[in-house]
Amino acid sequence: MSVLNRTRRRPVRALAALTAAAACLGLLTACGGDPAPAKDKPAAAGAGASAGFPVSLTNAWGKTEVKKKPVKVATVSDGDTAIALALGVVPVITPDVEDGGKVPEYKQRAIDKLGAGKLKTYDDTDGTAYEAIAAEAPDVILGMNTWEMDADYAKLQPIAPVVTFTDKAHADTMTWQDRLKTAAKALGLSARADEVIAANEKATTDAAAAHPEFKGKTYTYTVVHPEQISFMSYADQDPGVFEKLGFTKTDKAKNYAPNKNAVSLENLDQLDADVLLVTYPFGDRGVISATELESNKLFQSLNAVKTKHFTVIPSDNSLSSAIAYPDALSAPWVVEQITPLLAKAVAGQ
Repeated sequence: MSVLNRTRRRPVRALAALTAAAACLGLLTACGGDPAPAKDKPAAAGAGASAGFPVSLTNAWGKTEVKKKPVKVATVSDGDTAIALALGVVPVITPDVEDGGKVPEYKQRAIDKLGAGKLKTYDDTDGTAYEAIAAEAPDVILGMNTWEMDADYAKLQPIAPVVTFTDKAHADTMTWQDRLKTAAKALGLSARADEVIAANEKATTDAAAAHPEFKGKTYTYTVVHPEQISFMSYADQDPGVFEKLGFTKTDKAKNYAPNKNAVSLENLDQLDADVLLVTYPFGDRGVISATELESNKLFQSLNAVKTKHFTVIPSDNSLSSAIAYPDALSAPWVVEQITPLLAKAVAGQ
């Protein structure tokens, strides 16, 4: 679910900035389900340390040239931190998207595999902390997952080469796979990116094969935002984790789009499907509480609800936000968490 937010944050604080304008349920990828990458050693000195370099990348603000294989990598968003970790690189500094809170399980898994302990972070309450990044003297700065590059590029570029998208529109439309590949090219880790993508595909394929009952079942994915109840599995939404596991959109999906996805209480019948999935990432700040929605007579009359083919996607364990923010790290964990929920919903348990 692509959402207009400064640093593609996952925590509740970030989810408060979600709009109902966009969704991208694209499947995320590989850390927990693939072999632990070898920890990159600083310096990488000697012959071959910069094989394939320099690398020149065109971006929406100019051109980035990475003269030799980077060792010290800084990130400006949580999605960029995910890219680095998925590629086996521990960033020298990242934004503190957890605000001192608990790190999501899939992210902690990657950190633990790399023996990184606790990541060094900067306070990004007021935006990108240029001075903090500069103090770490990075070799390269990853900015593949930020909506603030228009403001950031001119201030980051004097610090280190900035790896970002080639078109400003890509802030919303670029797939996590392409973000990963672009960053990997700049880091000299393209082969590792291919491994990450392949591991992601295998995790999904294996789960789908283990649950043939998913194939062809229609689904509706609904998010209760502060402003509205949102129909997120709209017609032109990219196929994501649900569809990669075998589900299909309902015929009602054609009635909705990124900028037209509100569902009124009078039209709750629009949500009906073989399987109905609802999430409440804003808690009591949602436009309607879980109790109020699920006790609504029209909601209770939905066939999916009456036959128990309905489930809530939890938000307190970061699952709903992991679905909302496709990146290069969490796919196996998402599949691991969501598959049993979907199996119960299909079975009517």
